[in-house]
This record gives sequence, structure tokens and C-alpha cells, in this order.
Amino acid sequence: MHDVAALAGVSHITVSRVLNDYPSIRPETRDRVLAAIAQLGYRRNPAARALVTSRTRAIGVLSPAVAQHGPASSVLAVESAARAHGYHPLVTAAAVEHDATVAALEFLLDQAVEALVVIAPHETVFGAIRDLDIRVPLVTLQAPDRPGGIGVDQAAGARLATEHLLELGHTRIQHLAGPERYLEATARRTGFADAMARAGLTAGATLSGDWSAASGFAAAARLEPQTTAVVAANDQMAIGLMAALADAGRAVPGEVAVVGFDDVPEAAYVRPALTTVHQDFELVGRRAVEVLLARLRDDEAEGAGEPGATADVIPPRLIVRASTAPARRA
Repeated sequence: MHDVAALAGVSHITVSRVLNDYPSIRPETRDRVLAAIAQLGYRRNPAARALVTSRTRAIGVLSPAVAQHGPASSVLAVESAARAHGYHPLVTAAAVEHDATVAALEFLLDQAVEALVVIAPHETVFGAIRDLDIRVPLVTLQAPDRPGGIGVDQAAGARLATEHLLELGHTRIQHLAGPERYLEATARRTGFADAMARAGLTAGATLSGDWSAASGFAAAARLEPQTTAVVAANDQMAIGLMAALADAGRAVPGEVAVVGFDDVPEAAYVRPALTTVHQDFELVGRRAVEVLLARLRDDEAEGAGEPGATADVIPPRLIVRASTAPARRA
């Protein structure tokens, strides 16, 4: 900053005021300072600034190291909301394992982030949070039933999907589930089972998948002969299942109706277009940032990294497209 001041012929305080957009700076002085900054390639040192102000205006975001629509959309939503409030998101990813999660959280805390958003798809992540002394405001995503959690009601989404098929007259329905121990997969299995139980029906055998389209494709070979509909735990598995059914000459939805979950952008463009459960990731991201900023403004939150006492549960929406139709007659 002193180098910029010397080249522009001003004090370093004037340079600081230009950088902070003080309105009282004369236009010609501002132009000289900006020209010196450009000539010298000057950039402010955020670490030094943080020492002076005790603020980094950075929000740490931890995402699982997986190529899935939900976590990726959540990260983008949090980034957009943070920037809209003048904060800088610092994003890192970690394998869904205890030690990897602890290391990633420690990395973010070492960067002096002011708050944390943790995408928590698995109980392992919560164990890592409990094992650390986190003293900044923190929210978790993808587990809205946990204290301080923010996210879409996964069980309600699965119930919507199942009830839609029941209303169409389907009684022989199977669930294509996500991996065991994943919190969203568990909640969606629960929602499916609840809807079937309320209807007084026994579900077909659960089909196991790993979130991938390939696992959905493989699951088609395990469909029970009497099955007329499938609730898939995500859109990728649903799309894979429909591809396998098409290869086998089985019509969707004429022979087997299919519902997905997430409403990925591709869902509207596969054929038939996929009926699915929509999650409002943008709203989840906005809520997460709003909660953190409120806690940062609250003096009582200083030094407390425990999640808040109440959860923030966002309702899902069913998007009906062409992959579902009334059950065929026996």
C-alpha cells in the first residue's frame, strides 16, 4: 500500500480510503490511485486485513466429495447467497469418512472463516462435528430433522411420490433405495414405507442402488413380475431404470410407472419425461446463509458453534410428467 501511495503521490491512508470507496475522495485523486494500483498489480492482503478488523467475511462450506446433484446444487446455492450478502464462500470437499471430515473442517477453521455450512449426508459427518471444538456459527444441510439442520423434508417427498402412484391405482409398488446409512436415503425409505402402510398395502422387495444411473439400470433385472410402479430415491437411478426397461421392451409408463427424486435439469428431457420430487436448493442455500448471518449479528452466539435448537424444514413439490400413468388393468 505504501508503494501505491508513493507512486500516486498520496498518503497510504488515502489509498486505503480509495480501496474502501470513501465518498469524500476527489475524482482525480481516485484516478491516480487506481492507475498506480493497476501499474503495480497491487492486491490487498486478506490476512493482514483480518488482523486489523478481526473479520474475514468468509463462510466455510464443506461438501462431500461426490458427484451428485444435491450436494453440488447446495454448494452453488450457498455460494450465491453468501456473495449476495457480501461474504466470500470458501469451499472444500472431503470423503464421507470421519478423519477426512475432521481434516476438512480443521482446514476451514484455520482460514478463520466466520461461519460454517456443512453438507451432511451421513451420520459420520455429525460424529466429526461433535469431535471438534467449533466456535463459530454452524448449520448443516441435508438433515433437516436434526437440531439446527436446514433442508427439504425427504420423507415427505417420498410420501408425495408414493401417494401419487397410489392415486393412479397402483398397488404393486417397489422402492429403488439409495445407499444404506445415508440420511436422505433412510428418510426416503421411511416416507415410502409410511405411505404404503397408510394405504394398507405391502410393498414389494426394496431394490438397492448407490445413487448412480448404472445401479438403476441393474435394478431393472430385479423387478418383481407383478410390479407396476417404482419410486426411485433419486433421478439418476430412475433414468437408469427407465433405460433398462426400454431395452427390455417394457413400456414406461404403460407397464411400469416410474417416479424419481431431486428434479435434476435432465429429468424434463428424458423420454418419457420423468415425474419427480422437486427440492428447492436455492431456498435452502438462502436460508442457511440468513441463519448464519443472524447468528453472527447476535452477541450471544459468539463463541458457540453448536447448531441452533430448531430445525428449518422446507416442503418438497411433486412435478408430474409423462413417466407415470394409471395402473394397467389385470
